Amino acid sequence: MRILFFLLLSFLNLIYAHADEVTLIGAGATFPYPLYSKMFQEYYSIKKVKVNYQAIGSGGGIRQLINKTVDFGASDAFISDENLKKYGNNILHIPICIGAVVLSYNLHGNPAIKLTPEIISNIFLGKIKKWNNPAIATINPDIKLPDQQIVVIHRSDGSGTTFIFTDYLSKVSEEWAKKFGKGKSINWPIGLGAKGNPGVAGLIKQIPGSIGYIELVYALHNNMSYAQVKNKNENYITPSIQSVSYAANIELPEDSRVSLTNTDAEQGYPISGFTWILTYNDLSNLNRNKAQELVNLFWWMTHEGQKLAAPLEYAPLSPKAQSIAEQIIKKIKYNNEILWNTISK
Repeated sequence: MRILFFLLLSFLNLIYAHADEVTLIGAGATFPYPLYSKMFQEYYSIKKVKVNYQAIGSGGGIRQLINKTVDFGASDAFISDENLKKYGNNILHIPICIGAVVLSYNLHGNPAIKLTPEIISNIFLGKIKKWNNPAIATINPDIKLPDQQIVVIHRSDGSGTTFIFTDYLSKVSEEWAKKFGKGKSINWPIGLGAKGNPGVAGLIKQIPGSIGYIELVYALHNNMSYAQVKNKNENYITPSIQSVSYAANIELPEDSRVSLTNTDAEQGYPISGFTWILTYNDLSNLNRNKAQELVNLFWWMTHEGQKLAAPLEYAPLSPKAQSIAEQIIKKIKYNNEILWNTISK
């Protein structure tokens, strides 16, 4: 009888333990997915709070946040003033890290090539069609470039990576800015589309002569070549944690919504960008416990979780950016209660 009692007690404890377990649901950017996946795995091992994150692209993450089908969104493109007003000015942007969008290519022998803003924009405008074009050959004199067609690969889904890349193109090419502009999705003049950073990386690997834009970590994990890019200061910069950090060495606004592309920083990589967690200023649409767990998670990601960024080739937040993230998190409330006051620090 005593054995049955203890078995029943153990069973009830197991039920109650599962009943108390919180699962947080998020969706959005593929750009930071390798980092978020690692962060959420470690967070569960420490806090026993599950985070179910779907990497569906920044556009999808924003839509699902607006529709309130997720607890938080994630985007590499900040929401415009116009759209913030449309959504009720109730959405906060919490910076998590900084990443690089690289120009990755598939050429025989994996040569290390250099590209200028003019060459990049003309490739994606469809004006430079072959790899041995004189403009590319002139700045890469030590490389025998093939008489091979350039195949442009771009994102087919709404993407913050696309926003960062087209924001850059719009700054360095007047023609691009007038004809196509910047956005999470645009009407591409040429090329093949693929979904997500993994999809673009996969197509580049499959198609000889192709070039596309992907997040640095995807190029590294897939052993793919990527270009040095000439920045505003006439320096050819290799994308790295250090050069991405330099790109963010600018004045940051209090809401953290800022573009880092075509940076003024002398050694900064010019196609860099923040990635943000998106959340509502007032979480009263959730239950109180889940709202508190969200704030706990955001604080951990911007503090203890930052140690996971560099090993995955993301630049962690600078002290200034971390301070701004703290002030934003401290604004989150449940009805009129500031949740940071009861955070498990």
